Amino acid sequence: MESTTYFYDLLKIILPALIVAGAIYFLFKEFLEREQQRRLIELRLESNKTTLPLRLQAYERIVLFLERISPNNILVRLSSAGSTAPEFHRLLQQEIRAEYEHNLSQQLYLSADAWTLVKEAKENVLTMVNRAFHGIQNPAQARGTELAKRILEGLMMDGAEPTAQALAVVKNEAAGLF
Repeated sequence: MESTTYFYDLLKIILPALIVAGAIYFLFKEFLEREQQRRLIELRLESNKTTLPLRLQAYERIVLFLERISPNNILVRLSSAGSTAPEFHRLLQQEIRAEYEHNLSQQLYLSADAWTLVKEAKENVLTMVNRAFHGIQNPAQARGTELAKRILEGLMMDGAEPTAQALAVVKNEAAGLF
């Protein structure tokens, strides 16, 4: 009988100790998980302090790129006076491609969908320029002003700015950062 009382006495000591140890284990585990989440949040906040200005700058540069290559703006910026249609056509293509290449690195900060629309906008502008150039009868003898006129006519007939959709998506994404 002495062994059973010894066993019960031992059980009286060990069982509460196991319960307390189990509770401490679960509390400590919960504490460690919360501490890890807190550290991840701190890291994200610290990372955002660095990347947010870079992302905003990228959105600004892409908006500027889209504005600069829009037909209305590029035709005003690049003078067609004194050049032939083939020279002006080449100049427009070079300017659009140079602007695009200058901003290629900004794709790191944009979503894949936004960057796809930016590339499509560039291609749409190039297509509009090429279509206007090839629509000129005897382009080798035409003046650059005639090409500019054709591009603006094409823009009016299409009714939509070729960069408008990309511009809207980029602006919407930038607004989503706040």
